[in-house]
Amino acid sequence: MSGIYDDPWAYELACSFRDVPAEVDVLLGWCAERGAGPATVLELAAGPAEHAREFARRGVAATALDLNPEMCAHAAREADRGGVELEVVRGDMTRFDLRRRFDLVVTMLDSTSHLMTLDAFVAHLRRAAAHLAPGGLYIVEMSHPRDRLGGDPSVSTGWTVERNGVRASVRWGEPTDRLDPVTQIADDHVTMTITGDGATRTIRDVVPYRFWSATELDAAIRLAGGLAVVAQYGDFGAGESTVALTDPEAWRMITLLRLDGARQDPDVQPGIG
Repeated sequence: MSGIYDDPWAYELACSFRDVPAEVDVLLGWCAERGAGPATVLELAAGPAEHAREFARRGVAATALDLNPEMCAHAAREADRGGVELEVVRGDMTRFDLRRRFDLVVTMLDSTSHLMTLDAFVAHLRRAAAHLAPGGLYIVEMSHPRDRLGGDPSVSTGWTVERNGVRASVRWGEPTDRLDPVTQIADDHVTMTITGDGATRTIRDVVPYRFWSATELDAAIRLAGGLAVVAQYGDFGAGESTVALTDPEAWRMITLLRLDGARQDPDVQPGIG
């Protein structure tokens, strides 16, 4: 049985509550605050590559990398349908080597939850650093820690979306989905019911989710070497709309990193331990 990630159209519909153009506005704003706008961008674990496609619409040379072949094919088709140039690469976010650097690297929608171990997270950060141009930014969006640690989560596990006459009810996680206190992994049960054109279909899946706390993120960055945190935010907002990670209204953990000149070349990293 295929899962939610094997149905890119359904996955993109489920995530359509996100305002991707507005988010790209902010991503570009953060870049502008720290230098110039990017000429090249790499989206990692891109899935349908909505952010990469939006960058491409704005004239940025965009590359999208994802491990799932269905997602890669969908991203390429949608870019072609939208009349934008997008390079799509199938690859693992912990082992990719494109042999070039980018002004901006992004990982969106908490895709780091697919990194199940500290070693995997460190390997991912090293690969990101190796592909980041001097002066560039790596921006990683993760869920807010209160979603798994607090008694009052900042996001809902159930929502409804509607697009082009198609309606979908989504449940991403059930009350019985518990976080393992040792591995910090939960098997999130996903149910998506799609209604349109007089038909209804339901997708059911179980998605392993690895929770990362703020202190673990900091530890992974330190172990990886080569990257330094320049800012952290709790939402997509710039200027007067900036939301601090500690703000009660924060619902994401968004970290901006750049190459740390005080450390060694990111292509040559020490081992762990």
